[in-house]
Amino acid sequence: MRSCLSTALLVIVTVAAPEPAVASSPAPDQPIEPIPVTIARYDFNGLPSSIVDESGNGHNLRVLSVGGGQVRPVVHGPGTALAFPGKCTGTVCPHVALQSTISADLNPGTRDIGFGADVLLAPGQTSPGQNVLQKGYSRANSQYKLQIDGTAGHPSCVLVDVSRPTIRIARSAVGTADGRWHRLRCERTGDRLEIYVDDVRHGWTTVPATLAVSNNRPLTIGAKGAYRDNDQFNGVLDNVWVRIG
Repeated sequence: MRSCLSTALLVIVTVAAPEPAVASSPAPDQPIEPIPVTIARYDFNGLPSSIVDESGNGHNLRVLSVGGGQVRPVVHGPGTALAFPGKCTGTVCPHVALQSTISADLNPGTRDIGFGADVLLAPGQTSPGQNVLQKGYSRANSQYKLQIDGTAGHPSCVLVDVSRPTIRIARSAVGTADGRWHRLRCERTGDRLEIYVDDVRHGWTTVPATLAVSNNRPLTIGAKGAYRDNDQFNGVLDNVWVRIG
């Protein structure tokens, strides 16, 4: 994580034959639990220049790049994944990000939210901060984010409220920069934010039940944008998704 954290407070917690069942309707005063909806999903099995939202909600992605930055398809299982530019320490480096259009239905507000991706990052490709996906900025207008930080490549989940700059982080106790595929998942349920690596919880933190994420920014994948100091992801991504409710 970069300079955007310098003015914000960090809050981290690491660490006989049965009778057939008869369906019944909830009592009139019994609340109906909301059904989670996959609001965006990207399997990257088509052309890199035309990335379709497989959820059917129309949040298709465009490629933003400078300095020769590009994404390229690589084989992953029965389909393909997208490789992003490798680590660069030069003065001019390739930068690339995938960006959706701005859409209010990508904002969870105070509702539960889950988001994640399959990632592959080599040990020599780590950096202080690499963004897998994010919507919004921590100092400007609220945020949810999945990132991989530091030499050991520890993934973490971030939530920032729309009216308070406190950055809430659930950081994984295990690293994932080992040149192997890992499935990362962030889950906000009520007042708890958890991070899962390969379907095992490896970190969590508490968040206010009233924490709301709502902003007019697009969803971006692989970096904050295509500019310098963009927290460029330097590995391979597949099966990126966002679920709300």
